[in-house]
Amino acid sequence: MTREAAADLRESLADALTERREFFRTAGEFRADGSYVVSRKAADSAGNAKVFDSFEELRRLYDRLPETFDADDVGRTGITGSRRHMVIRHVAEHPAFDCRIHRRNPLSARKESGEE
Repeated sequence: MTREAAADLRESLADALTERREFFRTAGEFRADGSYVVSRKAADSAGNAKVFDSFEELRRLYDRLPETFDADDVGRTGITGSRRHMVIRHVAEHPAFDCRIHRRNPLSARKESGEE
């Protein structure tokens, strides 16, 4: 394999392992190291992002939350400040999670599974 072909392959692998998906207010990014980042859609500071070790870690957090949950519930997992609201919005926007915003003030979401 030529050096140029190897560089092309490395770039292709990095692109395949990373993906950023934007939603209405939030974005999710799969990083090459396996971590998953929830961020505000148009923000670029660390204060507007929460890094999870993996998407599965976010899934486990979601599974532990009650059927209707708010910032206090998310905060009990160790997430602080405005990141709590960002995580609520993200799981409500992301199609992998079966929930929706239940109330805007105070912000809460409700899991849809099992509801009539």
